[in-house]
Amino acid sequence: MGLVSSVDILIYAKPEFDDWQMCQIREGLEDNLDVFIYAKTDYNWEQMQQIREGLQANLDISVYAKPEYTWVKMKLIRLGLKHKVDFSIFSDKSFNWNEMEEIRKGLECNIDVSIYAKEYFDCDQMLEIRLGLEDNLNVSIYAKKYFDCDQMTEIRLGLKDNLDVSVYAKEEYNYAQMRQIRLGLKDNLDVSKYVNPDFHTFEMLEIREGLKKGLNVSMYANPEFDSFQMAEIKLGLEKELDVSVYAKKYFDSLQMEEIRLGLEANLDVSIYANPELDSEEMEEIRLELEANLVNKKVTTNEQNTQ
Repeated sequence: MGLVSSVDILIYAKPEFDDWQMCQIREGLEDNLDVFIYAKTDYNWEQMQQIREGLQANLDISVYAKPEYTWVKMKLIRLGLKHKVDFSIFSDKSFNWNEMEEIRKGLECNIDVSIYAKEYFDCDQMLEIRLGLEDNLNVSIYAKKYFDCDQMTEIRLGLKDNLDVSVYAKEEYNYAQMRQIRLGLKDNLDVSKYVNPDFHTFEMLEIREGLKKGLNVSMYANPEFDSFQMAEIKLGLEKELDVSVYAKKYFDSLQMEEIRLGLEANLDVSIYANPELDSEEMEEIRLELEANLVNKKVTTNEQNTQ
């Protein structure tokens, strides 16, 4: 190929260069570039390619033509120079390959990568900020080092849906709590009932589901109840029972279940709605009351037929 194109093959026809390196040097010669800048064994063929493409674009390749830079880092800096972005941001050796990829993708989309090309963001955080910038969102709300990538996702999705993310874009909420608040806002629910970091994720879920069903969640939207207790109270509300009988913090969820089942069976639950009785004792009494009720009905039916 070199002989056909009339270039000086002696520059690269050397045993220390492999086929790919020779190809990069030959292509540079064919374009009348100063190949001596990169026709060195210190560079692999991919590094040579980045230097050659920089020379073709009349860029200041001295910024990145350094053997200690990987070809990916070279490409990143080359793109930065091409898009007239401060290359010093990307020449920092602390960026790993995945982080540099996020910066590269941002450069190719012509977004302001300086917002996330920072040492304290990992590649996943960079991704979330980049996606927000590509959607023209106000990423300054979540482009903060104390938000992890999952928290950033929830805030970004909220912004995308034009929600008031200020309600949950707070460090004290983990991503799962943020999600419950975001979903509530998306459904136009009164999230003030559970916007409280003292509520765990599944507690928020029980309250959100109750709000969606139009229930009086104030009966259980209390940090003193765990999610299992909340679920029992919610079930009672759904069945239109008098949950005030058992919506008390001193009943655990299993005790609540026994009282709820008794209310569903129209039993006099006051007989066993006692926190000093464990759930097994309550169940025993409930089953006995149910059996008595059945026997009473049978006796009544028999008397009516006589």
